Amino acid sequence: MRTVEYRFSTIWRIDAPVQEVWAAIHDSARWPEWWINVERVDQLKAGSGQGVGAVQRYTWKGRLPYRLVFDMRVTRVEPLVALEGEASGDVEGVGRWSFSTDGRNLTVVRYDWCVRTNRAWMNALAPLLRPVFQWNHDAVMREGGAALARRLLGVGHG
Repeated sequence: MRTVEYRFSTIWRIDAPVQEVWAAIHDSARWPEWWINVERVDQLKAGSGQGVGAVQRYTWKGRLPYRLVFDMRVTRVEPLVALEGEASGDVEGVGRWSFSTDGRNLTVVRYDWCVRTNRAWMNALAPLLRPVFQWNHDAVMREGGAALARRLLGVGHG
């Protein structure tokens, strides 16, 4: 089966301390509480104390009428700096969260997502729908950043 590769990069600027932003992203089991596009996160395997080796199954729903389900195995956990994993399932590849701060209260989060699609219909339609898949991904990520900012503002920061 022919697969199609996608490379996405997203940057969020969150008005909250890096410790709080890191904690919210690191605790992906709670994403469905605040990120509307994450329908489910199921823990399949526990990892080390910091989470390396853990495997979660994610069910995502964007603005388009389909869901993506994939497992993510945590490969790197560097608190307040980076979080990485390898995806397998409807998509396969690597996701990497990177965190930095301006030294005050602004946290910059970068997410790099380099994946190949494994669903035959997505690969067949990629020549036509690649811009639509990009738009869908961007919409999901915009919502996630806005939702995380709202969640952390609710913690008492602003």
